[in-house]
Amino acid sequence: MRRDMPPLAEVRRITQKKRDAWWTVLLVDPVATPLVRLTAMRTKITPNQITWGAFLLGLASAACFALGDWRWLIAGAVVYHLSFILDCMDGKVARLTGQGSVFGAWLDFVFDRIRVMACAIALMAGQYQRTGDTTYIWLAAVVVFLDGLRYINSLEIFKTRHTMRKQIKARIREARRAEDEAGVAFMEDLLRNNPEADIEQDLRKAAEPGRDPEVAEDEAGLKPQPSAKVIDLHQEFRHRFPTYLRLRSFLLRHRIRAHLISGIEFQMGVFIVGPLIDQVIAVTLVSGALLLVFELAIIYKLLLSTRDFTRTIDSFEREEVPTAA
Repeated sequence: MRRDMPPLAEVRRITQKKRDAWWTVLLVDPVATPLVRLTAMRTKITPNQITWGAFLLGLASAACFALGDWRWLIAGAVVYHLSFILDCMDGKVARLTGQGSVFGAWLDFVFDRIRVMACAIALMAGQYQRTGDTTYIWLAAVVVFLDGLRYINSLEIFKTRHTMRKQIKARIREARRAEDEAGVAFMEDLLRNNPEADIEQDLRKAAEPGRDPEVAEDEAGLKPQPSAKVIDLHQEFRHRFPTYLRLRSFLLRHRIRAHLISGIEFQMGVFIVGPLIDQVIAVTLVSGALLLVFELAIIYKLLLSTRDFTRTIDSFEREEVPTAA
């Protein structure tokens, strides 16, 4: 058994993400993080075993939902939340103990998707048997579709951003010839690593007339090294939505990411809030609509980012770089 665990404050620093879903920050981490410390200190439970536990609790939640009665809806909602707490614990235990694995990440992803599918079908089937309303049959398909859409969209956006970054780094390597990728930093990464920074203030300083942008970046703690070239692929988005920057800065100071309705909040709306108040149809429709709004906002942000990418590539074409001796 592991007994030489760091204090709880250090466990928080190691295990909690610098930015996360508001549901996780406010309703899960306060419970999960102390449990993670106890689990690592007093047991030999592995992250994969916790993943299995979360999955089995998810199936138990689906079984409750399938019974349809409002009492079982409440039980299913409570069990689902417990399942999600365990789901958050497996990654934290892996980070704290160094037991993370590629297979564990795959297992967690696959079990999450199966849990959502099973709970969606069970919840809507139970309500259909209870009421005879065929709307629930369609809602089951909608929930499964939106959950899949969220993860597919997230994966494709990640791949697109990775491709843009890869091309920019290749251009800089080609232009400087002797320099490697260490000479490139992306503003998004710097802000992610420094969530306490006031983004709106940093950008305002960088835009002040006669002020050297590199000096402003260095003062804000956003410059990784003196030779690094900082690339910002979200300039146009920030320029168009200054109010968003103030909101984002506020949220980041509380570890909450600006994507307020993500797959997590969507699941919690459908499988916890709706069953608890016995308003499955209304809450599912509202949660689904909000998820689509935020996903469209991310796609729009990606569109503006591709324009910044094009301008960055074009600037390399115009920039005169001395050749290596």
